[in-house]
Amino acid sequence: MSLLKWKRMNQENISTNDPLKGPGRDHSNNSASGYFLYVTVPDVGLTTDWAAFQSPRLEPTNSSHPCKMVMYTHQFGPRSGGLTVLVADEKIYPVWQRGGALGDVWVKAEVEIVTNSTFQILFMAAIRDFDYGGIAVDSIVLSPECLNNTWVNEFPKPPKDLCTTPDKMCDFHRDCAGAEDEAKCGDFSYPEGSSGWTDSSIGTQDWLLHVNSTSNEEYLYVAKAPGQQLTEAQTRTPLLGPSGPACTLSFDFAVTGNPDHIGELSVRVIDSLLGIRPKLWEFSGKTGVGEESWKHVDVSIGARKHRFQLAFEAGAVKLCPCAEIKVKNVHFVGCYADYVPSSPTGNKLSCNFEDGMCGWFQDNSDSFDWTLLDGMDHTIGIGRSLSVDMWSPSLRGAFGRLVSYTQLAGPTDYCLFFFYKLYGPNTGALNVKVLDNDGYERILWTRSGAHGNTWHEAHCPVPHQLTNFKLMFEAVRSGFDGRVAIDDVTFLSGPCTAPRMCSFEGHQCGYSTSGKVQWLHRSGYPATLTRPKTDHTLGTEHGFYMMANSGADILPSGGKTVLTSLIRKGTTKTECAHFWYHMEGKNPGSLTLYMKPVEGERVKIFSDSSNQGAVWRHGYGNITSDLVDWQLEFEVVGAGGKGTHIAVDDIFLSAHPCEGQGSKCSLERGMCSWSNTQNVKVDKLDWELTSQEAEKHYPVPPADHTLGTERGHFLFLSSSNRTAANQNAQLLSPHLPPTKGTCLKFWAYKPYSCKTQGCTFTFEVGRFDVNITSTEEYQIVFEGVKGISGIVALDDIEYTVGINCAKKVTDPLTSKMYNAGGIAASVIVVLLLIATLIALLIYYLRTKQTVRAVNSPLSTSSSAAVGVSNDLYESDLTVSKANIQTYNNN
Repeated sequence: MSLLKWKRMNQENISTNDPLKGPGRDHSNNSASGYFLYVTVPDVGLTTDWAAFQSPRLEPTNSSHPCKMVMYTHQFGPRSGGLTVLVADEKIYPVWQRGGALGDVWVKAEVEIVTNSTFQILFMAAIRDFDYGGIAVDSIVLSPECLNNTWVNEFPKPPKDLCTTPDKMCDFHRDCAGAEDEAKCGDFSYPEGSSGWTDSSIGTQDWLLHVNSTSNEEYLYVAKAPGQQLTEAQTRTPLLGPSGPACTLSFDFAVTGNPDHIGELSVRVIDSLLGIRPKLWEFSGKTGVGEESWKHVDVSIGARKHRFQLAFEAGAVKLCPCAEIKVKNVHFVGCYADYVPSSPTGNKLSCNFEDGMCGWFQDNSDSFDWTLLDGMDHTIGIGRSLSVDMWSPSLRGAFGRLVSYTQLAGPTDYCLFFFYKLYGPNTGALNVKVLDNDGYERILWTRSGAHGNTWHEAHCPVPHQLTNFKLMFEAVRSGFDGRVAIDDVTFLSGPCTAPRMCSFEGHQCGYSTSGKVQWLHRSGYPATLTRPKTDHTLGTEHGFYMMANSGADILPSGGKTVLTSLIRKGTTKTECAHFWYHMEGKNPGSLTLYMKPVEGERVKIFSDSSNQGAVWRHGYGNITSDLVDWQLEFEVVGAGGKGTHIAVDDIFLSAHPCEGQGSKCSLERGMCSWSNTQNVKVDKLDWELTSQEAEKHYPVPPADHTLGTERGHFLFLSSSNRTAANQNAQLLSPHLPPTKGTCLKFWAYKPYSCKTQGCTFTFEVGRFDVNITSTEEYQIVFEGVKGISGIVALDDIEYTVGINCAKKVTDPLTSKMYNAGGIAASVIVVLLLIATLIALLIYYLRTKQTVRAVNSPLSTSSSAAVGVSNDLYESDLTVSKANIQTYNNN
């Protein structure tokens, strides 16, 4: 027998401080001082994982006078591997089983024994080496037919040793010559496979196995049980796996009878480490009547790193001959951990998801799954894409992962090309990662925040790997209001072509550096004096950018270093190169952007050499290539400064010219130089770009202002009930120079209500003209604060730098530069559009002086002056006064 022993004890003997070490009370007396038999992991550690005790010798029985036993069991915590009652007569065989943990409850069990030999009843518990729990037995009662027998004979010998180790039992691979290791694992393909299912029910219903030897028919069915609790009947497999990504549970089921609603049936996984997992499949109602009631289903189990159990759970509304819940033909298909589908398309990573997931599978250790979505795809518009609805009520936890089949190591670089959509005011992030054989993850590509209700292309370089590897798409939730989707994935050998957008998160997009001083791929962490503290993409210290140290000790005065893009194909169209740059310190040097044809002299399209302060500024320039292939070159020239740097981030190549995009934006070609911040210290939500035609999830205006059609685009913020009220979203302009008069113009779709009886809530469109004056650099910020209903939308945003709303030129130099399609640069006024365009405010950067109030003649009624504190920007910003126009939403 086992060295692990059952012990008679009570809760007071186990522990006065830790009720997790045993039942809080016994069953017989319902008292902490009451006794029971108990087994758990001993203080010295677990040397064997099972414990047994047996009854005295009992007389033979028959079917008319069976020996009946009633008992109560307590199976609690991860240490409980299950309890089995066996009969030992001429051989040993089980007559009752209950697997796993059932909770901190005493559960009734009844056992009926018929044997024509002298026998003993044997109790065997399986104990797992985990943190807490154990198994207890109490209130064992034998019927009068269970007569003692004083004649002693030799105890039957235990079964012969297994042909393999316990960890290889039920791992979906035949290790024994006769497949004994897989014969009792729940797969009906084996003669005794059906016996692998163990009832673990604790209520008024349980699962039984029906076997008809004449017709060779066998199935599991739900029957009446002696328990008192109104819980679902559950039957489990032994510990299985681990499993591979193609693992599928195949079975037939029938929920049949006379009533219209019979009950529910579901499949669940119980992970040996993670515990009970969400249901994988469920059915409710009725499948039909008679033989036609049987339905077939295949349930994806997927890759499971740890050993696990599968469970059928069922609940019948009423148990009677007129209603049945049954399961048969249970099989595990493609479940071995090293199994890879042999079909030519079964494991290919290139996929449009029209006919399944190809070589991708769900990571079952994550929090939620990707789903195939009809009607929103990039391929044909009405087909399928793979998506995660961040607003789904079934969303659990923080991330969902889609993993590829294992790819072989090799000397070749790869490119993962795909289309993606990040949409909604609180979307989260989409990452691409590579996983090596040891499970180490490295991020290759990332995007976060609102990117508009449209598909974007992505080029993700995958460097050659020294060991076999997997790729992963990871959706990370930040809230409950958005959607992430991917489509048309292509995995190719060779380097990626030049992407149109590069945030430098995860990789350098093919940009290379030349010169004695190298450009560095850096983030703001750890903070030093010679680098930007945050990037532009995320607005945090963890975001990446490319940076050149331009201090004299590294890059002497006149020294050069160049950052060069991959070669792009020339076109006949003029394109626009947008980017954000950071120049800090006295005499930081110069940053010049060139368009370098493959043949011919390079052309300067942007240049700046002033100390810009600790801020990111927007730069852009037109590219005309005339069908000649070309590259971008960012050149930094040192100027003898000390501890200075120049950095670039978020390079984007637009297919349209730059002219006017900095100061006048119709939103038909994107967001121009306006941007959402991803810094959660500043705001929680995003302004989203969409159109009425594309919108399927939020109420929006029936048309935009620019085109006046359902295809026109605008920015909006919805008062969705999926996010908390009073959360804010900020839309930022580039930094602008001091001005004696600049005019901001925009159109707003805003809520309007009146307080008279019978007045209904409506919307109206209004134009706003705002005069801005500032002695310091400033930035315009539209801030929306989410309400409890309605939406706010913006369109046709324009600012005329150095020209006021009366069309008077106030700043001749800056007016000429900014309003003639020149380069926008400089720093901070804040226009707050709170909830429903509540206010217009001004904040100042880098000054302790108080400036005069902004004169803001709005297109509608009265205003009042207020003071506003500045908690969202730099600590040295001062407070100014502004005129506010308020719109009440009742």
